[in-house]
Amino acid sequence: MTYDEVLIPTDGSESAERAARYGQVLAEAYGASVYVLSVVDERDFDGVVGGDEADAGKTAAERTAQDAVERVAALFEGNVTTRVTVGIPSEEILAYVSEAAIDLVAMGTHGRTGVERFLIGSVAERVVRHAEIPVLTVRLSDTASPWPPLERILVPTDGSDASFQALPHAFDLADRFDALVEGLSIVDERTKASVYTVETALEEMVGGLEAMAETATERIEARAKAADAEVTTTVVDGIPSRTICAHAEESGADLVVIASHGRTGLSHYLLGSVAERVVRNSTVPVLTVPADVDGE
Repeated sequence: MTYDEVLIPTDGSESAERAARYGQVLAEAYGASVYVLSVVDERDFDGVVGGDEADAGKTAAERTAQDAVERVAALFEGNVTTRVTVGIPSEEILAYVSEAAIDLVAMGTHGRTGVERFLIGSVAERVVRHAEIPVLTVRLSDTASPWPPLERILVPTDGSDASFQALPHAFDLADRFDALVEGLSIVDERTKASVYTVETALEEMVGGLEAMAETATERIEARAKAADAEVTTTVVDGIPSRTICAHAEESGADLVVIASHGRTGLSHYLLGSVAERVVRNSTVPVLTVPADVDGE
């Protein structure tokens, strides 16, 4: 497993430029070719009266975008492919992924509330939801330590085969950075609560949930042994997305690697929505790996 073509989208924000530095670390570790893209959002000029005014606005926005691209490109010593385009950001990013055969995207997501988070953060979320390749998202945070070093990688699992598809990525990163992998299995406290409303076989049912979580960590340990990776495992009760974010921060993780279904339907809702909430709320960088639903 490798990342040969790395795309770094930027809007010139502090969040995007922070993500670019993380992307730089990964690109250098893998010897990857680097692409930097900035998209001028065409919707910013909807309703502008007067063609000259709209053209002037787009020209200024394109200059700003070009400056943003050049700042990111300056981080790298080798050749970097750059592009500035006009369109809907998430759509243009996904189109460029296909065009350039990108296999990793590194981008920022604002961890703020209100209109700014909605406009910019939602771009990252749409890319994560629809991309068929891994996406690294980085949120501005005072708690996240900058790379390097990358010393501890957290891999959450719900016990499904799909969730284990994040493991090869985590193990490969661990090998390249000499990092520890922690497998985190969560017993959803909401499921346990619903079980407690049933009057029969309560202890057996709750025990079954906990046994499934233990089995998931055992599977992680077995795969880590096969990959010659250093691993530790943890089983906790909680609401998955909240528990993942809290545990990542409390454990000192440098990166969360999580699988997410890349399709719609129930499977996407169950696992994909957890990954999207983690992307939205984690103070630690998140590498989201789209899982092959048919591989479950």
